[in-house]
Amino acid sequence: MECHLGDLGQGLGQGLGDDEDKAGKQLLDPWAPPTPGPFFDMEGRNNVTALLGKTAFLNCRVRRLGNKTVSWVRHRDTHLLTVGLYTYTNDQRFRAQHNGDDWVLQLKYPQHRDAGTYECQVSTTPHMSYLVNLTVVEPASEILGGPDLYIDRGSTINLTCIVLNSPEPPAYVIWNHNDAIISYDSPRGGVSVVTEKGVTTESFLLIQSARPTDSGRYSCNPSNAQAKGINVHVLNGEHPAAMQQAGQAHHQSSHLYCLLFCVCLLLLAP
Repeated sequence: MECHLGDLGQGLGQGLGDDEDKAGKQLLDPWAPPTPGPFFDMEGRNNVTALLGKTAFLNCRVRRLGNKTVSWVRHRDTHLLTVGLYTYTNDQRFRAQHNGDDWVLQLKYPQHRDAGTYECQVSTTPHMSYLVNLTVVEPASEILGGPDLYIDRGSTINLTCIVLNSPEPPAYVIWNHNDAIISYDSPRGGVSVVTEKGVTTESFLLIQSARPTDSGRYSCNPSNAQAKGINVHVLNGEHPAAMQQAGQAHHQSSHLYCLLFCVCLLLLAP
């Protein structure tokens, strides 16, 4: 059942006396002293950050509600989502929950398009409003210094992976070398990881006494974000530019051999 605000909002609370109408107008100021009627508890969060695809909860705490009704409205299109515990939208991701003085709008599988302002309304005359702003973020990871890192043999490989746009830290961060999970207690030794969780999570991979076998593709895999990788080259006294030129020469010679092979096939064809 789809429903938009129109005459419904104008009809809420009609027939109340002048005294109650004046009280409702006073309650439009959330910082006004409490009256016998409903008022919002301003201790709650009015800025909510949700992970993409993870259920979000928008809370509205109303004291002394009495026989009034709480509704949730989406500001973007003035769409009435819920009234009391009833849902007034065909989008079944939305659902109202009630616990004591808390009236919660639950949103399952939030997408970027769901970001914006949501209004909690109480059916006084005029109606009281409490706004909650929803931000939907998608965590991302990044390895500093990429896409290629050149290290001298015997030096320490120090890789830093940061996890951004995450309202909560990842449960774990896994490091891989050439698609294999790095073992910190392997016979190679000298490998350690330090992860500092916070608003921005940082994970540090340290590999002491770098050797040529440590070259390859390293990737950082947070539990709540896509993996990111970096190519590490352990040098045996070579200059990075010389390595790149050697790689380009090898690529060009391989291409030439392939071309000559195709020409031979054409000449031998009947």
